[in-house]
Amino acid sequence: MMVGMDAHEELTGLADRYWDAMLESSPSSATLLGDRRFDDRIEDLSAGAEERLLGTWRGLLAEVDALDPARLNVEDRTTRSLLRTELASAVAHLEWRPVEMASDQMTGVHADMLTAAPQVNAPEPENARRLVQRYRQFGTLMSQAVERFRAGLAAGRTPTHITIERSLNQLDGYLASDLASDPFVTMAGPEGWDGETAWRAELTEVTRDVIRPAFAAYREVLATELEPAARPDDKPGLCWLGDDGADIYRRLLHRHTTLPDLGADEIHQLGLDELDRLRAEYEEVGGRLFGPAEQAAVFARLREDTALRYSDGEEIMADARACLAAAKAEMGNWFGRLPRQECEIYPVPDFLAADAPAAYYFTPAADGSRPGAYYVNLREPKTRNRYETAAVAYHEAIPGHHLQLTIATELDHLPSFQRMSFSNTAFVEGWALYTERLADEMGLYPDDLTRIGMLAADSWRSCRLVVDTGLHAKGWTRQQAIDFMHATVPVGIDEIRAEIDRYIAMPGQAVAYKVGQLEIRRQRAEVTTRLGNAFDIKAFHDKILGSGSVSLPVLRDLAASL
Repeated sequence: MMVGMDAHEELTGLADRYWDAMLESSPSSATLLGDRRFDDRIEDLSAGAEERLLGTWRGLLAEVDALDPARLNVEDRTTRSLLRTELASAVAHLEWRPVEMASDQMTGVHADMLTAAPQVNAPEPENARRLVQRYRQFGTLMSQAVERFRAGLAAGRTPTHITIERSLNQLDGYLASDLASDPFVTMAGPEGWDGETAWRAELTEVTRDVIRPAFAAYREVLATELEPAARPDDKPGLCWLGDDGADIYRRLLHRHTTLPDLGADEIHQLGLDELDRLRAEYEEVGGRLFGPAEQAAVFARLREDTALRYSDGEEIMADARACLAAAKAEMGNWFGRLPRQECEIYPVPDFLAADAPAAYYFTPAADGSRPGAYYVNLREPKTRNRYETAAVAYHEAIPGHHLQLTIATELDHLPSFQRMSFSNTAFVEGWALYTERLADEMGLYPDDLTRIGMLAADSWRSCRLVVDTGLHAKGWTRQQAIDFMHATVPVGIDEIRAEIDRYIAMPGQAVAYKVGQLEIRRQRAEVTTRLGNAFDIKAFHDKILGSGSVSLPVLRDLAASL
């Protein structure tokens, strides 16, 4: 502790040092968040940089532990708890060297860069020039990733065949795309800038001569070194990597759920119990829609009735826009604090669509240069279900991710990490899943068809608890996971395959949705019982959203304070 510094100042200083180090280690994320200090830098994926960062996290964690919470007020104690959790999680995560296995279609450096590229912008000429400097370093970035993959192979950390196959598909789609429409070329530049023509020409040159060759060289290593060594589809889980894989999965479950005592067996059984509970709801809502039927018959109708499919992508976008408008009009009746930034809807870029989920979301830039962005996958619209769009829209936009994450970024009285770090997956994704059901309370599902989409989404997330743990802790094959999901979730087989491959690529992440949703619902029920007629839904929502993205233990403390 510095002489003369009070506890609040000490904590704020630690939080600021952590966030600055975090953004410096991830300059691309800093740019997306609207922090432009590192626009001319690119991520350093080397083992040396990783060790230095790990040393920084350990040092800061020790300082946070030395700060007596009794010296802090209630709000600062929440901040200290979140900072300690985030640092401890960061240490535990880096200790297993995750870059060595990040060659997949979800967490690979190529996927990160290609997914983020359409959101990168340059509001000022200086940003524009510095981003060109970043892009000139792409070769180094991709070479570092390759070296880490080779180190992983040497340590017995083989990737899975299906994730390499999907990564190659992403890379091939990007490399075959038109240079003129390349997202690295077409990023939004400064308005009215007289230097834009020359800058755009330089972007085109860098993309053609640096970025695309770097991706091509990276692709070659995936195809010639990683794919031949990859584990087959009957051994896709981390458990096939022995004790190392079991340790990685344990760390990932803790990281994503923020609950250290929640193990794979308990999560697996929780999923089975939730799926069993949902059966009665399917039969009730499905009975109103199609006539009395068991769950299997309802699923068959949902899968086989072509009238339930879209005819083109514009229909999907129109429905998504209508859902967003309806939710925006109603949200003031359920939340006291509302997001100031807008949410825009865009199609997923074509070169990513085949291996991308149905939708995803980017938060607004904190500097106001970019609104929130809800991306909708329009690939093969005739395979997309009309009944799924509403629940997805409410999850990704309002009252889900856009509302929660944008409110978090706008809590200006809190430290930056608390407002802009979304590392507490169980709360972030649990909130979005919670709001799919909340949307029904809000009257946002116009009929039972869209309501059954809500059930489909809920059973999907419940199924994840079973298949994720089945794959990574119990040795399930890829086909075994596909078959289980097909029997318990009413979506098409192609969508199921893509989802299973996501769980293979991102162990533990998918279980956070349901774990978080159940905890939010549990806390709401307890507060409702305790307060009785004094319970105020706006006050409850504002309370749990008023500290940023929190861990589940902190969520419990916030709810208990109402």
